[in-house]
Amino acid sequence: MVSILILTKNEEQDLPGCLESVSWSDDIHVFDSFSEDNTLDIALRAGALITQRNFDNWSSHQNWGLANIKFKYPWVLYIDADERVSDSLLNAIKDLELNSESKIVAYEVRRRDFAWNGKWLKYSQISPFYLRLFRPEKMRYERLVNPVSIPNGPTEKISGFLDHYPFSKGFRFWFQRHLNYADMEALTRVKDINNAISFSFRKALFSKDFTEKRYHQKGIFYKLPGRPLIKWCYMVIFRRAFLDGKAGITYATLQSIYEYFIVLKTRELLKVRKQ
Repeated sequence: MVSILILTKNEEQDLPGCLESVSWSDDIHVFDSFSEDNTLDIALRAGALITQRNFDNWSSHQNWGLANIKFKYPWVLYIDADERVSDSLLNAIKDLELNSESKIVAYEVRRRDFAWNGKWLKYSQISPFYLRLFRPEKMRYERLVNPVSIPNGPTEKISGFLDHYPFSKGFRFWFQRHLNYADMEALTRVKDINNAISFSFRKALFSKDFTEKRYHQKGIFYKLPGRPLIKWCYMVIFRRAFLDGKAGITYATLQSIYEYFIVLKTRELLKVRKQ
């Protein structure tokens, strides 16, 4: 059996579906950032255990949860409220021999992002694999937002899909959330500049460690001029987002706008630093 970890903050809309998709587990933990809606009532009715903590940033929050929440089982599946465990992923988890003696410490799960119209953004999605099934004592996170998962040991991929609905609350919520993400991405970028952090082209291109590769790719990407346009071209042309139709083109455009949010906020912070 596997324990479940769900992060929440005012998730009364999405949480019921999320809880239903993991109802097969008898150890569900809702890690809540003091929701002000019916999130806790929904969690309690589903039999979930609740832990609350004020949110500061993503890596700090997640690291605290893994260190302090008392999970029943040695393996944890971490999901967000707007995600669902598909039947294919559940079957793949059941086929694994999960125990505390395993040499493997984490599994990469493939996530499917769905557009506002229910279409799977198969080609538009930039990073489909995430380390979501792991032994909590062997996992830690870095970065203020969009944290990098750092496993202490070997990892493998698992079949099946984790379904993600980022537009479940509409476009306004998506923009509001990404404005907050942009603030933290900009803070991370300025911190890297202040600490003179260097990134490796070799690791960005050839590292066999997915997490290390993504970390260096992101660091190098943030140094490029014209990032919003580069990101749009990368998604539409290189990743062939156009094959997802209008939804793919629109999603690429939204991601480019988000990238521009980060650029503007970084400039603002650097300007303040020079004053």
